[in-house]
Amino acid sequence: MRSGPREICTPFRPIPLEIPEGMKHNEFFNSTENLEDLVNNNGLLVNPENLLLYRKALGHSTEFDCSIIYNTSKLILNPLGRPVRRTQVSEEVKHAWNRMNQIIIDYMLEQYPDPGKALILAGEASLDATWPLSSPGVPSIRMLHNHFVVFPMEELKNAKLADPDNPNLTDGGQHSLFQAYMRNVYREFFESALDLKILKPASDLDACIGLTGYPQGLPSWEVSGGADALRDVHFWKEYDEVLKGFIDFYRTFFSQVSTHNAPMLPDVYFPEEVESVLLFNNDFMKTAKKVRDHCITDAKYANAIRWQPAFKQLIYRNDGGKLIVTISQNSIGNAITELLGVVVNRVPDEAAYKNREPALIARLMEVRRRLIEADLGDGIATAYWPKE
Repeated sequence: MRSGPREICTPFRPIPLEIPEGMKHNEFFNSTENLEDLVNNNGLLVNPENLLLYRKALGHSTEFDCSIIYNTSKLILNPLGRPVRRTQVSEEVKHAWNRMNQIIIDYMLEQYPDPGKALILAGEASLDATWPLSSPGVPSIRMLHNHFVVFPMEELKNAKLADPDNPNLTDGGQHSLFQAYMRNVYREFFESALDLKILKPASDLDACIGLTGYPQGLPSWEVSGGADALRDVHFWKEYDEVLKGFIDFYRTFFSQVSTHNAPMLPDVYFPEEVESVLLFNNDFMKTAKKVRDHCITDAKYANAIRWQPAFKQLIYRNDGGKLIVTISQNSIGNAITELLGVVVNRVPDEAAYKNREPALIARLMEVRRRLIEADLGDGIATAYWPKE
């Protein structure tokens, strides 16, 4: 079978929300009113740390699909002031967040033990709070959230091949920019800065999903110990180290793009490595100049730049059953599934969704039960399910 990105069609029930006159869709989706609808119609569980587990109304998959969002909509009314990554939340919130992640991933691996039959992924999306609300493709809810998705492999095998030039798959050119001009220094920085014990570098072959041929060119790490390692708090500390390394690289690069010979940022996580590996590397500085010169002469290109760290960080299972961690410097707002070569075309089809809904909800209820049992929250009642 030919390897390549797949495009699938996923049905959803049309959302009965009226957008107030004079508001754009993306403006309304950031409102407290919209978040109330998310809780009341799709909420599964909430805890005192304001972590909300919910069914994805516009989902990626009808097999298994849910998210956890750090719902600060009532705590921080300014959408541009809300936390958008784990490094911006308290240790108490992060602790509960990590335990919830571990339990949900464990459930997915338990229910779908065969990597040949199911593609499993869990990942964090950074919703960059510096992007103008009016920009096309802006994320709809500016709050830190994770996705948990299962795709049946048979469905992916039967799906049509996606256009490899789809801008979401190519990441708007910035992924190719990093890989084409700074691939070596990018990886060298990770290797130099990060002191990892549980995560070990994975080869491109190990990281790749054979059916789709993705991810492509991303730094990736194998989780030593597999699913058991996710029960170790040190795994989650290392997961954060990967994110911190990425943030240092991204912020340092775009500081040089913004300002010729800019001084090292005062709040980097790995100052010694930033100085020795990045700021003294000719390829790194040459590429920053290339982007800066392009920005000066091309208004459209400059407007598309996301100056603050924008990323997707994934835990997924490869073809051999190993758990892999990867991180992408996404710039367009592409769906997290597209890092693994899965393009989701959501289509409104209430009848098709209704046929698949009972099995999906049954799985979500079991996940909720396990989280409640672990003292990670209380159930939420909706029109579709009871509180308990």
